[in-house]
Amino acid sequence: MEKIFQEMVDRWPSPVVARTAVREFSGGIVNERTLANLDCRGAGPKGRFRIGRKIVYSAVELAAWLEGNATPLAARPVGRNQ
Repeated sequence: MEKIFQEMVDRWPSPVVARTAVREFSGGIVNERTLANLDCRGAGPKGRFRIGRKIVYSAVELAAWLEGNATPLAARPVGRNQ
């Protein structure tokens, strides 16, 4: 699973991600309003900062936060209706 989040960082064209681009960075997993609410509660990614009027995150920290909030699911048995 770690590889998936590293690929997000590797494919992103910048070392930072604007909050308005979080949906694009995460593949639609998280949107900017959710992240704004989490930031207000102190539950968002570490190290956010402001550039002009934009709130931005380090791409590495954002990917680490996403990975830390991901839960692997157990595989379901194939061919059995349960």
